[in-house]
Amino acid sequence: MAVYTDIASEIYAPGKGTVPAGVNIQTGRNGPVSLTRVEITRQGLARPAGRYSLLELPSLAVVDGRNELYVNAVAGEIASMLPACGTVLAVGVGNRRVTADALGPRTADGVLVTRGLDPGGELGLREVCRVSPGASGETGVPLAQLLMGLVRAVHPAAVVCIDSLRTAEPARLGRSVQVSDTGLCPTVPKSSRCVTRAMLGVPVIALGVPTLMEADEAVGRPGLMVVPAQLDSVVKNGAGLLSLALNKALQKRLSIAELCYLAN
Repeated sequence: MAVYTDIASEIYAPGKGTVPAGVNIQTGRNGPVSLTRVEITRQGLARPAGRYSLLELPSLAVVDGRNELYVNAVAGEIASMLPACGTVLAVGVGNRRVTADALGPRTADGVLVTRGLDPGGELGLREVCRVSPGASGETGVPLAQLLMGLVRAVHPAAVVCIDSLRTAEPARLGRSVQVSDTGLCPTVPKSSRCVTRAMLGVPVIALGVPTLMEADEAVGRPGLMVVPAQLDSVVKNGAGLLSLALNKALQKRLSIAELCYLAN
């Protein structure tokens, strides 16, 4: 039985065999936050070419989403992949009615919308807009098609898609964050959530937390999905952390306290 993972560092990690040519891995730590960066420089491998940053934290079920160390760590990785200027469209991907899939919409709820609020840039705010399209089964329109229309209307410099991810490692459920510049490229076959730069014509940054894992044959229950303990808290705190980190990456002149006040 195949086990799918969206986490690049789970595919290219010690004990997973020889790292192929074209894959570079760097690791580091800042207190309780460990960071693994995977750069894939050629196509044809298990994940699309691009940069992947995985931050491993204490369980998001108990983490304070306003903790400056965690917020700044995630914000730094997001900022490193965004264009320096221009409008950013934040997209909350998923179904808010299903807790394990609600991370994207709930994160988007906390993104500070500034489009139209700072004409001429007098306040130094970067222009940001947000949308949560809902599951394609609800709208009848694939995610990529919806975003193509929005991109034509808004002309963003980049799109940031926030989504729940799958992991193959139980220890990462609800306690890690992945940021990548490859767009949304789910490993699940025939996923309707694939959104890339080639589709939209602008950079697509993907941001997410693993909230699902497929149980393997060792469990004896093929098709069984595993979620983190305290899933509600993981999604609530994870959405708070990701929205604040994205706000910080986009509005660098504002403090975390100011961002918390404005976003609420």
